[in-house]
Amino acid sequence: MIVNTSTIEKFGSNITLLILAVLLYNCTNAGKIDFSTDYLKIQISKGGFITSMQNIGKEPYREFSPLDKPSPLMQLYDGKKKVYYEPVSANFSEEDQAITLSYSNGSVAQVSVTAQEKYLKFTLQSLAPRNGIDGIQWGPYHTNITNLFGEIIGVARDTSETVNYAIGVLALDDNTLGGTSESIADAAPFQYIIHSPDPELSPLPDSLHEGQIFTLGGNGISDVAFYAHKEPYYRIMYGNSALVDEKGRISINYHSRDRTFEREVYYSLIPNMAANTPNHLEVQPLPGVDYIGSSIALWGSPDSTALMDVIQDIVLQEGLPYPTINGKWVKDPTAFVPDAFTSGNLNDSIISYTSRLGFTTISLYDQGFLKPDRGNDGYIDGKNFEHKPIKLTSGNKSHKEFSEMAAKYGISIGRTPITNSLAPGTKDASPMPSDSLCYQQMCLLAKSISPTDTVIIVDDPTHLEEIASWEGHAKNLNMIKIGKELIYYLGVSEEEPYRLLNVKRGYWETMATSHPSNDTIYKLQVTLNYGYDGLIPNMQLQDKIAEYYADVCFINGLGYYDFDGQEFLFNNGHGYYSAKRFFRKMFERAATLGIPPIRFTGATLSEGSWHYQSIWNVGGGKNLYDVDTREWGSTTSQGKDLRDVTYANFFPVGMGVNFPINSQSTVEQYEHIQAISVGVGTTYSLVLNQKDVESCPQKEAVFKVIRTWEDARAANAFPRSVKKLLADPERNWTLQEAENEDSWVLHELKDGKTNKTFVLHGDESHQAH
Repeated sequence: MIVNTSTIEKFGSNITLLILAVLLYNCTNAGKIDFSTDYLKIQISKGGFITSMQNIGKEPYREFSPLDKPSPLMQLYDGKKKVYYEPVSANFSEEDQAITLSYSNGSVAQVSVTAQEKYLKFTLQSLAPRNGIDGIQWGPYHTNITNLFGEIIGVARDTSETVNYAIGVLALDDNTLGGTSESIADAAPFQYIIHSPDPELSPLPDSLHEGQIFTLGGNGISDVAFYAHKEPYYRIMYGNSALVDEKGRISINYHSRDRTFEREVYYSLIPNMAANTPNHLEVQPLPGVDYIGSSIALWGSPDSTALMDVIQDIVLQEGLPYPTINGKWVKDPTAFVPDAFTSGNLNDSIISYTSRLGFTTISLYDQGFLKPDRGNDGYIDGKNFEHKPIKLTSGNKSHKEFSEMAAKYGISIGRTPITNSLAPGTKDASPMPSDSLCYQQMCLLAKSISPTDTVIIVDDPTHLEEIASWEGHAKNLNMIKIGKELIYYLGVSEEEPYRLLNVKRGYWETMATSHPSNDTIYKLQVTLNYGYDGLIPNMQLQDKIAEYYADVCFINGLGYYDFDGQEFLFNNGHGYYSAKRFFRKMFERAATLGIPPIRFTGATLSEGSWHYQSIWNVGGGKNLYDVDTREWGSTTSQGKDLRDVTYANFFPVGMGVNFPINSQSTVEQYEHIQAISVGVGTTYSLVLNQKDVESCPQKEAVFKVIRTWEDARAANAFPRSVKKLLADPERNWTLQEAENEDSWVLHELKDGKTNKTFVLHGDESHQAH
């Protein structure tokens, strides 16, 4: 693989207490200001630009700021004019530990600065006068790094042994988001960008250049077909916190927005595909959510230790979300563990299988979608747990009963929800739709209607011709809401009086009623079809849905979710902020209820979910990792694309729903799967169909292989040098327990015989290395 598969160096010391680090202020150096951490020194010019970023962790100091591209510490953004304002001057006050930035539009900003041991903290304290500024942007912070870019969390990484350095940014509040101020609806377009992480190994053809943008493949509906380029220089983009220029140099951006006023966006997550053309959306104002107080951590460190030494330090010191599994941070590679994924709905042995494999979660995917329905108050099997959907030969079980059985083995169970999609027949959708639904457009009923009228005259037809959502433009979901009635329509007349076309009253089994003139009409924001059919809640109702999911866990014993349709969190126009707020509400409610952090995967990964999300096992089979051909996606480029995204963003690589144990399974296959999993740093969802598992002649040996590797991984027995070798799909391995406890013997095989042997020992501190 092109990306350097080094993971993280040993976390060499415990997290230390916060100290007031040195702020170096040099008035003799043409007014420039220096700030330092243990590993990074930056210089800010009197014009408010970062002109130097140096690695001071080792000599000789290496410069990472390009001479031709100084970086604005903070820009202002006028969304109406679509204009950025760079700073024109900067003055530092030692007494206030703050920088005053002045701008050509007349605005003046106060930015406080705190240098911690491992990061620099910048916080916007004030901006006055605003003069039309509705957003601020930190950066872009330009680097001369051209290797790996983490577009989700905002990081530039040089993973080479020679340089081994990374520079990144993390948001320290929910309304500071990865990306640029002009990002429409605060969720970056899903697309390809051209970038070679190693021009010698993967030179660009003459027809392509660095930073070139391409749309995804397929018809815009099938998510598997999106992934259409196996070439290593086609890099899928799941954000824009980091971008590359025409020389392949990586820049980092974060921004914050004033969300207190009404605005309209023209949004699609995949705007360049005919099936997903943008829709106009009136974005709900959110009182009190503003850019004042926006705060970031700017850091630089050796790349090999960045995650566990620096990023973890920032997360802990700043009180950012810190979900754990078995007492370890979910980003710790020693905490990575596959999940059991049920098939066939026969569960006599599923708990036993999962325990023997060393896994901690059972995903009950064969139970279908879990639809958020606040009408059941979180009791998904009835108030007395009378429904028994989980089949066992000895008698079927409710989720609560099955979770209690699993809990005896330290195992949690989970389901697959459709995130915030309010399905027909649920409390907030129908037959009595909530008044807290997200809408695209609002207009008035120009003429009163009876329960049987199908001629609906509107006072303003603007954008009513657009078909539902932005995703798939499902015609069957094109509807309006008047009072408590949902009404289907498709199209609007071009001439006055403007009337809705193809009207169907009392849609989704709501009641057709009379409505007076001047009644409000809401064109609803929706999801898509194919079983995901639903309405999008407004932000306050979405908060309640998030809390509902925590209640479901508490009541029914769940500890895991696979959030399908996770991109629906962007549909209200608040993008990554919406995702952050959703998961914060869910996690805070879970903490109030006294249950552990909810482990979850989902349909996407974003800056809004990175801190909360444990894994990303989306898709599966030969699309993700083909164990037979030993390649990352043999049928599509999905495996390669998602591997590169996750690895670059310090996130567990997903191998998807995969590797079913059946009559054809062999020990050698799982030795290879586990070697790749440990070497690259992956998780996966192991398909377990009880009948298929029992048909496997090598079942016991397969179980032992997986458990042996997982025990060694959890004990942090694999040094970085060995992980590099394990990540090579051309090599063959077998791992055996040694005589001494917490020790293993790793054999590299050639032609079926031992070629090299490594004796591995568990690390008592269980820190990654």
